[in-house]
Amino acid sequence: MSWLNAGFEIFGTHVLWTDLVGNIAALATVLLAMRKSMWTWPVQFAGAVLLFAASINAHVTGNALKQALFAGLAVYGWWAWRRGTQDGGRLAVRPAMWWERSLLIGIMLVGTAVVGLLFFVTGLSWGAQVPLPKGAFLVAADAYIFVGSAMATWAQGRALVDFWIVWVAVDLVGVPLAFSSGLVVSGAVYGVFFVLVLVGFVKWLREYRTGPLSVAVAQ
Repeated sequence: MSWLNAGFEIFGTHVLWTDLVGNIAALATVLLAMRKSMWTWPVQFAGAVLLFAASINAHVTGNALKQALFAGLAVYGWWAWRRGTQDGGRLAVRPAMWWERSLLIGIMLVGTAVVGLLFFVTGLSWGAQVPLPKGAFLVAADAYIFVGSAMATWAQGRALVDFWIVWVAVDLVGVPLAFSSGLVVSGAVYGVFFVLVLVGFVKWLREYRTGPLSVAVAQ
């Protein structure tokens, strides 16, 4: 058996180790981000690589592309946080400036439309195989989650408190979409993400309002 197919049986379902460990790493990334630990990025990179392998093995090309993007953004995040903590400084968290917030919103809107069209034409989204009009909605939701996840990770690399809000916006679509599509496990994981993201947002916002001035992250 290939290592890509290695796993175990539970309630008649074959669970891949790459999928399981990758999702655990993804959850750990959120917990580490709350603490502003530099381990956030290596763990995210490792989780993205494992989920990329699981997606390729399952022929889910769209999700594989998302994991490849996450791996690249993990490298950027590590670099940015390293620069923001040079000379022993503490990583500063802050709200986004007006132009950063406008960029986030603009890319999420335009990016969802462009990526959605790409997913539909190429069939990269599983929703492209579903008859219209439901298929169009599923593709749009898939594209929205893809773009929103990328922008949240980018904002996290810049230590913006707003990155938690972007994740909330992504989960508000991801959770019901997963459950309505019969993906109970994925829906449960998204649900756990949602709770952790709310906790992380409150923690970072409180730190920004009450914490001492610290070194700003690289812009």
